[in-house]
Amino acid sequence: MKIKALFLTVIFALATPFSYAAEKVVEDPKYDGIEIVVNVNQASAQEIADLLNGIGLKKAQAIVEYRNQQGPFEKIEDLAKVNGIGERTVAKNVARIQL
Repeated sequence: MKIKALFLTVIFALATPFSYAAEKVVEDPKYDGIEIVVNVNQASAQEIADLLNGIGLKKAQAIVEYRNQQGPFEKIEDLAKVNGIGERTVAKNVARIQL
């Protein structure tokens, strides 16, 4: 019985740090009371990619290029005019986007 308890203790001790780390990676910061906002008229492509959901670096670079060619975005919905950015992507990030 002591061996079984020791074995379970070792397994638990080894598994706990990994499960805790995995939870931290998946966790969304907005649930910790941190408000994520990015000004798409001023942010770099890397900042946009890091802070908006569903926007990788390539799409973020397209946002910056569009902004440089067309001028600053006047409405949040105008982001959907960028090639590769759809209305759904804009809708799920509307609370994070600042102009």
